[in-house]
Parts: sequence; C-alpha cells; structure tokens
Amino acid sequence: MNLPINVRRVVVAIGILMLVFIVLEFNRRLEELNMLNAQSELVQMQATQAIQTQLALQTQAAYAGSDAAVEEWARTDGHYIQDGDLPVVPLGQPGSPPIEASTATPIPTPPANWEVWWDLFFGE
Repeated sequence: MNLPINVRRVVVAIGILMLVFIVLEFNRRLEELNMLNAQSELVQMQATQAIQTQLALQTQAAYAGSDAAVEEWARTDGHYIQDGDLPVVPLGQPGSPPIEASTATPIPTPPANWEVWWDLFFGE
C-alpha cells in the first residue's frame, strides 16, 4: 500500500517540475516577444523618417528645376532684371565728394622660425 502513494508523489513532483519549466519557457518567450516588438517599432520609425526625408528631397529637387526657382535665383543672387523693371542705381548727392573704396593694407606674413634663425646666423 505504501508503494502507490510514493508513485503518486513522484508523479506529482514530476508534474510540478514540468509546470515550472513550462512557466519559465513561457516567460522567456514573452520577454523575447517584447524585445522583438520594440525592435519592430524602432525599424518602423526609421522607415517612416527615411520616407519623409525622401519626400522632402524629391520636393526640393522638383522645385530646383522649376521656373519659379530659376526666377527666384535670377532676382536675388543673379541680380538680373525682368523686361519692364526699372533698375535702381544709387547716386551720391550733387557736390558731395565721391566715395572711394578703401583697400585694406595687406598684413605681412611673419617669417617662419627657421628663416629667423637663418637670418641671425648667416645674415642676408
């Protein structure tokens, strides 16, 4: 009579151990699922940013080739005028001395150390 109780205890102990291993494996899989979900969200965010950057660059490229961009450049950077525009040329007041553009005096470059020592020892 004692034998069936021991077998039952052994079967229950094995069942408990299997249940513990099943719970541990389930926990590991849940942790892996959470990690993969986080990686998936990161990749989706990076893909969205890449698509937005691509759209912005395509928009800039399309604008750069348009007539509006050429006209904007011609009027701002190119200093061109359009037919019918009146160019404005600033003039000084009558009787005032003309404005002379002063040229900056060039700053002499200091000699290298070896040139200074050469002059000290051998002179010019």
